[in-house]
Amino acid sequence: MIKLGNTLLFFLSRISRMKNKLYHYLIPKHFPVAYKLAMIMTLLISSGMILLGLVIVNNQTHLLEKQMDRFANTVIKQLADNSKELIMSDDVLSLMVIINNLHSQDNILGATIYSNEGKTISSSGVSPKGSINDLLQQVKDTVDKRKYHQLQWQTYTSTGQAIQATSYISPIVFQNVVAGHALITFSTSEIEHTISEMINAILTATIIMIILGIFVSLHMGLRITKPLDSLMNASHEITEGNYHHHIVERRNDELGKLTDALNSMASGLLEKEKVENVFSQYISKSVAKKVMGNLEQVKLGGNYVNASVIFADIVGFTKLSENYPPEKMATMLNDYFSYISLACKMYKGTIDKYIGDCAMIVFGVPDQDSSHKLHAVYCAVMIQKLIERINIIRSSSNQMTVTFRIGINSGNMLAGNLGSTERMQYTVIGESVNLAARLQSIAEENKIIVSSEFYDDPNIQWRLVAEKYKSIRLRGIKEKVTTYLITDVISLYQDNIDDQIDEVLRIKPAA
Repeated sequence: MIKLGNTLLFFLSRISRMKNKLYHYLIPKHFPVAYKLAMIMTLLISSGMILLGLVIVNNQTHLLEKQMDRFANTVIKQLADNSKELIMSDDVLSLMVIINNLHSQDNILGATIYSNEGKTISSSGVSPKGSINDLLQQVKDTVDKRKYHQLQWQTYTSTGQAIQATSYISPIVFQNVVAGHALITFSTSEIEHTISEMINAILTATIIMIILGIFVSLHMGLRITKPLDSLMNASHEITEGNYHHHIVERRNDELGKLTDALNSMASGLLEKEKVENVFSQYISKSVAKKVMGNLEQVKLGGNYVNASVIFADIVGFTKLSENYPPEKMATMLNDYFSYISLACKMYKGTIDKYIGDCAMIVFGVPDQDSSHKLHAVYCAVMIQKLIERINIIRSSSNQMTVTFRIGINSGNMLAGNLGSTERMQYTVIGESVNLAARLQSIAEENKIIVSSEFYDDPNIQWRLVAEKYKSIRLRGIKEKVTTYLITDVISLYQDNIDDQIDEVLRIKPAA
């Protein structure tokens, strides 16, 4: 039994070490659920087979030991019964015949008859060393010498091979007097061999079951987790913005409900994206995203910000509209405003609104921009140069051309949702905005006008080619305003603007 326990402990320790090595060296950071299920099922099968093997081996060992005990007790009892009269008659020859006959049987290593004084009367084969009293002392029973005793010990063959032996000792009682003792030694090798074969068979079956379990559980795990892979791929596609991705497979379990929920979410996000795209065609994309991302927070109100604003107006539009049909005028406006929209994006500008033939562009709103003044004036210069290039292209194909006049200003202004709860608009208002509109109204065609306060900014002035324009009194403005005419940027930045114009013209926005 000790050998069996050591074998099982060694087997379990090897499994534990192999499991630890696999965990540290073979298990990746991302471990699929299918593999986890396969491992769990394999461990369950392995544990079940090991426990079953332990139970079987333990039960069979006890059964074999009991069978051997019953057989040995029967034999030792017969020997004791057959020997008592021969001992009393001192018939040593007959005792020798009985002992030799026993020794000739399989699994009996030897037999010995002792007198009541402990002397050996007859012996054949191997017996434990020591007197009968010493042997009884080993089994810790010298008080009651009428009991059967069992002693386990080890002997060796002529070749030095160890043999596990069990000796059974029985008193020889004649008329309630102990006349001697009989001892028979049995070999337990056959039992150990049977147990060893049983362990090997169980280990073989366990290994086969583990291998089969790995393949079966892996196959089942892959089938079970296949919907999870579809859900994971779908979630990845949705995360990447592919809201058209849908899971076609239909199930009637919890995974089916999760699939339906994910498809519904994708459809909702797709619908939201469509609404946002349409919405952004009416207002700026940055405002549209903020509104769509915070629908519950949409309310009237605003806050003061420091920003810049451009008013770009077509010169003589009223007269032109009297000479051309509305469809042609609308196409022309869409063409020019599409180019202006691309130009303002290059400088972080946002189209606030189109007021007839005038485009209102803001910088620093709704997204903060510390360089909003510089971006505004660069954008205005780019727009004027871009319009000149567009007019050359349109003239070559006998299309209608127009010119713009631009006013720029910056300062504190109120930005937010203005209007009513039924109809609101995200825009900017204030004296700074009004001044920009007034500056645009006094500008001549192809001219860019700014206030002196805007131009006197040290970070702006040295980058521009400008001249003092005039001091004027503007409607709604208390004091006279000194204005400057911006003709260009310094040569250091001219090439950059020309390159941006080339890029805009290559895009060719649809009218």
